[in-house]
Amino acid sequence: MPWDPDQYEIFAGPRTRPALDLLRSFDVDDPEYVVDLGCGTGQLTAILAERWPAARVEGVDNSDTMLARARELDANVAWTCGDIAQWEPEAPVDVLFSNAALHWLDDHPGLIGRLVATLSRESVLAVQMPDNHREPSHQVAVRLAGHPRWRRTLEPVVRESSVLKPAEYLQLLQPYVDTVDIWRTTYLHVLVAEHAVADWVQGTILKPFLDAMGVEEADSYLTEYQSRIIPHYPDLPHG
Repeated sequence: MPWDPDQYEIFAGPRTRPALDLLRSFDVDDPEYVVDLGCGTGQLTAILAERWPAARVEGVDNSDTMLARARELDANVAWTCGDIAQWEPEAPVDVLFSNAALHWLDDHPGLIGRLVATLSRESVLAVQMPDNHREPSHQVAVRLAGHPRWRRTLEPVVRESSVLKPAEYLQLLQPYVDTVDIWRTTYLHVLVAEHAVADWVQGTILKPFLDAMGVEEADSYLTEYQSRIIPHYPDLPHG
């Protein structure tokens, strides 16, 4: 099933904040070729194009629906539909940026080596990945997928998180680059809508689960998820 831009952008502000923090952490003088891997609806790609107006900027995503929304932007960006797991640039990349995309891919040791190989001599690889698979929002989803009611359908869909520990990324990157800067940040969001946590994860971990089920089955799963998540994220006066 295609990605839903409207569902994803319900929480556009909180979703974008980690990427903006990442962008503020580095600078590159006059890059010629800038790529946003997993660009989604393109808001961040447009920021890259505005930051480096003389550069050739490309946004790559495998979702036609997300790219259709991106093409509505008034941005000097070349939009490319393709699988970032197989992506190869046309020339060495000066800034390779990726926000909330690489955690969907497996084999990060091989992935990191392949991405570094696409870079030019004076370049930056800037990656932000969610590392929340141990949070209740994700743990409840996975446990519920193992319930007899949904196990047969969802067992092939459930996957282990591919995100490694920070020290492991340090070991992977050090042989290839001059400087490595790795950090982990916990963002605490106050959400005010009813079933806000469930709405959030429908655009992330729940998407492949719900896509694998029929409408009635998906509705029952989502209803059960909403009830089970309440004790972990109680409704307080402020949200």
